[in-house]
Amino acid sequence: MDSNNSKKKSPSKRKRNRKGRLHQNFTSYVSFGLYSTICSGCFLLVYLLLLVGLMPLLTSDDPNSNAIPVKDNSRHHLVLNDVEKQVIGGMGKHLKDKLQSFREFRGFTDRHLKDAAMKEFQGLRNRKKQQQQQQQQQQQNAPNQVMDPVPPGRSPGFFVLGMHRSGTSMMSGLLVQGSGYNVGGPLIGAHFDNQKGFFERIDAVLQNDEFLKSQRMWWSSGVRGYDADKAAADLKAGSIPFKEGTKTLEFLNDPKNIPWMQKDPRMCITLKTWLTLLKTQPAVLFTYRHPLEVALSLVHREKFELEHGLRLWIIYNMKAIQNSQGVCRVLSSNDAILANPLDEIKRIANELTTRCGVPEAPKEITQEDVDKFIDPNMQHGKKELAAGKGTLVEVDGCVIPEYDSVHAPNSPELIREMAMYKVAMQIHCGFKDGSAYKEDYVWPQLP
Repeated sequence: MDSNNSKKKSPSKRKRNRKGRLHQNFTSYVSFGLYSTICSGCFLLVYLLLLVGLMPLLTSDDPNSNAIPVKDNSRHHLVLNDVEKQVIGGMGKHLKDKLQSFREFRGFTDRHLKDAAMKEFQGLRNRKKQQQQQQQQQQQNAPNQVMDPVPPGRSPGFFVLGMHRSGTSMMSGLLVQGSGYNVGGPLIGAHFDNQKGFFERIDAVLQNDEFLKSQRMWWSSGVRGYDADKAAADLKAGSIPFKEGTKTLEFLNDPKNIPWMQKDPRMCITLKTWLTLLKTQPAVLFTYRHPLEVALSLVHREKFELEHGLRLWIIYNMKAIQNSQGVCRVLSSNDAILANPLDEIKRIANELTTRCGVPEAPKEITQEDVDKFIDPNMQHGKKELAAGKGTLVEVDGCVIPEYDSVHAPNSPELIREMAMYKVAMQIHCGFKDGSAYKEDYVWPQLP
């Protein structure tokens, strides 16, 4: 009976013990006996001693303020009499004299070193001054030099000549990106009207502007009267800034950049000036585009009158041919590039090498290169050109088609525009049949 009662009470006892554990805290696990008390006291004693020892450092603002000065007795640790001092002093003087004699024998005295440094500095300054004078003399004498054509295999590169808006950028892009000719840089960036880029060196363009500006010209104004001899004289006199031109010449005259390509439509006007500045005569790649397409493109981009665009087309192409007489030329056209760009670029690269002596192109252009670059829809003027109807006139076998004009019939503006158009078309016919490239070609008079 009692055993049964004890069994019944055991669960409640376990329950009370569980509740008791809930009220236990940290002190329930710690009991302080003799040893623990002694250890704790020792720890506190050591801690207090440590604090007392570090107190000066803890209360000092400046770690060095409580530093104890230490007298340096290192020089006085030996007690020497007068004789010993004289002996040591004599030995030091003797050693110093020996070292000085050795330096003089070797040419290492302070005075000699100073004189040698001054002499070296003066020599460097004189050599630099001589180099500057030689460079100035070369620049002054360069425009008066007459260069003979270079034998095949020695032309370092070529100039791309053609009127603005004539497809020179498209052709140059294929030659650079497809064939690997070196154009250097920095280059003029892409533009809304030339999204693939111009492939023109900034320094060369700026220098051409300086040449034209020296004669009160601009690329679209007065360029017909550019005088290469006057530019040479002005360059020799130092009246034309040549900072940008120096950068261009450094690139073109560096054999490491062969085979190079230089492209700027202004070169049609200033070519003779550049030829006298180069160490080796380059070749010329000439291209042209239909005059009406070029003029209409300038109407879109520059808001020029059609007559003015046609006049510029005539002047630029005429000057390009006249200025490149005697230079090895490879001929092409915008229509030829668009008709078969792959074969045309291959033909151009081959003729530059076999006929003009330009080193072989670093690589051969592929159809993939062409597909990445060519976009005939980017050229402005073709839709307007297609609007012409019938034949306007035929001159010496050259059929000149009609075109649409914004001017009223029989107006003075239309008469001047049409006269300019006829002259441009005659030259265009001369390019197509090859007669305009001959030295005895008679260029039509501008209206």
